[in-house]
Amino acid sequence: MIYKENEIRGISCESTEYPRRLRQIKNNPKVLYVKGRLPDERKKSVAIVGARKCSEYGYYMAKKLGKALGRNGINVISGMAEGIDAAGHLGAMEGGGETFAVLGCGADICYPKGNRRLYEEICEKGGVLSEYPKGTEPKNYYFPMRNRIISGLADIVVVIEARKKSGSLITADLALEQGREVYVLPGRVTDTLSYGCNRLIRDGAGIILSVEDFLTECGVLEKRGENLAENIKVSLAKEETLVYSCLGLEPKSIDDILEETGLEPSCAAGVLIQLQMKGLLRESFKNHYIKKE
Repeated sequence: MIYKENEIRGISCESTEYPRRLRQIKNNPKVLYVKGRLPDERKKSVAIVGARKCSEYGYYMAKKLGKALGRNGINVISGMAEGIDAAGHLGAMEGGGETFAVLGCGADICYPKGNRRLYEEICEKGGVLSEYPKGTEPKNYYFPMRNRIISGLADIVVVIEARKKSGSLITADLALEQGREVYVLPGRVTDTLSYGCNRLIRDGAGIILSVEDFLTECGVLEKRGENLAENIKVSLAKEETLVYSCLGLEPKSIDDILEETGLEPSCAAGVLIQLQMKGLLRESFKNHYIKKE
């Protein structure tokens, strides 16, 4: 299918173009409206879903996973919501892969509106799909329904951060009913965003110990992976390595950095600026820093 600006096509379930995976699920959409392309069915597909109001860690991991999948030619499916969904889409495209968003409104409507740039990029580097005709406005009860399409298009569903009552848990339950595999990113029992994921682990879902382990379990090996840690170690000065090594995926205050490194405040401040200029960390909020992929 050739993408044309503003073109939305309706594909009947009787058409030969209709996705094979969706034919297999219960209550599949009779018509699928598409802006952009459909997922290449010769490729494996992974859905990445999770909390809209996610943590820095969750966003980082969703983007990192999406990037690894995209780099290995795996379709990334999600719902274009803020937070985890957006991170998965962005990661896939940064990895040079294709990503597909399933909306709870017409495929011509960008929802949420703040994701306009993401919406346009997905249309160019993948596709936006919906079971609702052009012009259909988003409604709350459309979104749980569209989740069956997200899971239906995927071979594997990954949940990254989900509260006790979460749309992501609906997607995971639908995936299990459809015979898809479900993996989750584990979290601390004290975090409300981890409750849903930890519950899925209790119920038998697969656990993501690292992106590399997940790719291995999926039967995928990164084709162009690099040993980032070694490359960084070689290119950084002694003080930069010291500061970078003490940072993680949770924001760390300048006071904590000073205590762990033993550097003088003026030296640490200069090093932090250098690391930011090299794109290795960012200031998540005032005087708190986090590693950047």
